[in-house]
Amino acid sequence: GEGKRESTDLKKMADDKENVMRGIKIQKLVLNICVGESGDRLTRAAKVLESLTDQKPVFSKARYTVRSFGIRRNEKIAVHVTVRGKTAEEILDKGLKVKEYELRKRNFSATGNFGFGIQEHIDLGLKYDPSTGIYGMDFFVVLTRPGSRVAERRRCQSRIGNKQKVSKADAIKWFQTKYEGLVLN
Repeated sequence: GEGKRESTDLKKMADDKENVMRGIKIQKLVLNICVGESGDRLTRAAKVLESLTDQKPVFSKARYTVRSFGIRRNEKIAVHVTVRGKTAEEILDKGLKVKEYELRKRNFSATGNFGFGIQEHIDLGLKYDPSTGIYGMDFFVVLTRPGSRVAERRRCQSRIGNKQKVSKADAIKWFQTKYEGLVLN
């Protein structure tokens, strides 16, 4: 009897006080510009990302040669940057403003992450520079709950329970409450 009463008390406590371990937060935001060719256009795209995030972006290489796209294997064709913390929130806010806080259901993945694209980087409040040109970019946001390190650390590594993982419904609800966003189907 004692154990049962204790567990109901704990349940009440969890309901009264918001459980900090259940909160969803942004783990990272990845910005990606795929140019499809190496050379000058790619370095200009890298400059765009650098001016947006104040971080040095990383180049991605083509996995294999596709003649119809005109790309060769191991040729640098895209540039991306990973942003975390406060900066990630600020940039995501700018990106969602461009989308007018409207996303589709299919923008959300089953593992509780979401992504979207924008057509022109100048919509984010960057100055238009004729020598740079205009680039579109992909935003991808990874959501997580506290405790995700348990599955990633090297020592005493273990699995995260399903309840602690972020589901598609959780991600959509988080987006709607945090940004008062609209999710169309």
